[in-house]
Amino acid sequence: MLAYSTYSEAGGVGKTTTAANLAVAHARAGLKPLVVPLDPQDGDLSRLFGVDTDRTESVDNVVRHMIRRSKGEFGNLIRTVEGVDIIPEHNMLSDLAEYLQREKEQAEAMGEAFGMHSQLLRVLRKAGVPDQYDVLICDPPATEGPHLYNAINATRSLVIPVEPSAKGRAAVEGLESLVAGFESQLDIEVGVLAAIPIRFKNTRDQKQILTEITYDIPEVIGERASLMEGCWMQQCSAFQYVREHRTQRRDYEIETLAQFDRIARHLEDAIDIEAPNPPEPGDVEHEVISA
Repeated sequence: MLAYSTYSEAGGVGKTTTAANLAVAHARAGLKPLVVPLDPQDGDLSRLFGVDTDRTESVDNVVRHMIRRSKGEFGNLIRTVEGVDIIPEHNMLSDLAEYLQREKEQAEAMGEAFGMHSQLLRVLRKAGVPDQYDVLICDPPATEGPHLYNAINATRSLVIPVEPSAKGRAAVEGLESLVAGFESQLDIEVGVLAAIPIRFKNTRDQKQILTEITYDIPEVIGERASLMEGCWMQQCSAFQYVREHRTQRRDYEIETLAQFDRIARHLEDAIDIEAPNPPEPGDVEHEVISA
């Protein structure tokens, strides 16, 4: 199974839209992806896909499963949109650290071990996710804490959107030490599958920043504010937005869709997954065949 977390130390670089569009790109190729977003903020992946519907505390959710207080089967949490299975975010994510700490204290009082940063991995394994899915994508918040650590522990690999700016350069410079810090904190090996420059305007400074990135760069995505804002307005991926909400298709947007397709193939190739039905990159009308 291909597993990765989309992560960027700098906020506002398109981390969530990258995760969403890559998930759809995997599904377009005939693979079965599961997305587990863990960001408690309002602008989250659940909202992007329109499955952010019920956040009352009585509703079963991923946090309840992580603290061993589930109200049903893990599979009942799943919502499917555009060929992608999604575990919707929930308000309990805002207090995840507190919930996990309480459960840890109770477990230790009973002489049991409880790893605060390994609970998502436990839940996914118990649910048989590695056997049922081809791709797992986690979308945690940028800030360090149990959301991020659980995501990285569950996936062991990162895909890092990077804005080629002064702020982005600082994030790039700290990538290696950041990854090393994750490995030390979690006592695991963490790989970086790709860095994806976003909002590239082909300036001299931006070109220089690209040369400083030591990780694989499968594609460089230009400034696509209108396309991405349209996705949030219509609550869908860029593929569906162009297909259903653009009366006049723009070549540069079709090329952006092709880039997401090619990035998905690059990530699949990294672990020798061969998609059964890959589209011609950017083919908007390609039919999604469920895995």
